[in-house]
Amino acid sequence: MTILPEPRHPDPADAPVLRWGVLGPGEIARDFTNALHRHTRQRVVAVGSRSEERAAAFAATHGVGRSYGSYEALVGDPEVDVVYVATPHSEHREHALLAIAAGKHVLVEKPLAATAREARDIVDAARAAGVFAMEAMWTRYLPQTDIVRQLLADGSLGEVRVVTADFGGHPPYDPSSRLWNPALAGGALLDLGVYVVSWAFFVLGEPASVIATGSLAPTGVDDQAALVLSTESGAQALLSTTLRAGTPSLASISGAEGRIELESPFWGPSGLRLHTADGAPAAVWRDPYGRPYRDGMSYEAAALARYVTDGLTESPLHSLDETVGTLAVIDEARRRLGAAGVG
Repeated sequence: MTILPEPRHPDPADAPVLRWGVLGPGEIARDFTNALHRHTRQRVVAVGSRSEERAAAFAATHGVGRSYGSYEALVGDPEVDVVYVATPHSEHREHALLAIAAGKHVLVEKPLAATAREARDIVDAARAAGVFAMEAMWTRYLPQTDIVRQLLADGSLGEVRVVTADFGGHPPYDPSSRLWNPALAGGALLDLGVYVVSWAFFVLGEPASVIATGSLAPTGVDDQAALVLSTESGAQALLSTTLRAGTPSLASISGAEGRIELESPFWGPSGLRLHTADGAPAAVWRDPYGRPYRDGMSYEAAALARYVTDGLTESPLHSLDETVGTLAVIDEARRRLGAAGVG
């Protein structure tokens, strides 16, 4: 069997310590805070919400020292080094700009914004202010992703021709919820599809063409989409996302000399299999680190802490320009589907 490269990511517990402020104490903020506190030495020291009671309840649950009944008070806290923006997609631009204007570094939940234009506003503001900004595309910082990165860099697969990825779920239909409400930037592509489009960018870079088909929910948001992204060389990414059915959450990369298959869920800590060009098994790797599912968000937090300590203003593994490019593809796919809320 082939010997796979070792992931180069150090233990998240060894990362420098930053003081975090959570802006928007919802479900994803809960899981991020748990991952941070379980697996790193970093701490959430403050939380802000439009509801003082909600902020206080989050603080009490997670051992956070200070809670605020406004986002302005949170970003103004001098003891906060970096703000984690965890509000609905539709609010990301406003809240990221608020934190940046206060001189804070920002980690913004994926997608960075509801459209590429809004994402560019965040990028421009962060660069002008000289603060660190990053989309919370935590898949990029997982150990398995670094193994794939090394295999691509050393040419183990030969010329890459086909990339695949899927991510689908079946949440209850509630027209007022963030997943189904166009006013909250709902839809499959912005919530789940951002993972599969980002995966294609990671492997192939920016596409030359976008083909999209799918369907819309009664509210007008996309509830299912299939995309074909093609490069100038003819390599293609075949991607799917849906809010109408649970899907395997698998991904693969096929080249002239071999194939990588990511196990489920490809977007979280899992594993991978390497095959030769004729399909024979060559190597298997499964995540041994005990940080399952959203506990894997500890890797992105640790990476951000290292980057900030080193004086960087964006991630060398996932540039801000690429983040904007990913949203531009999603914008185009949503336009082709006729989805509501596309700028």
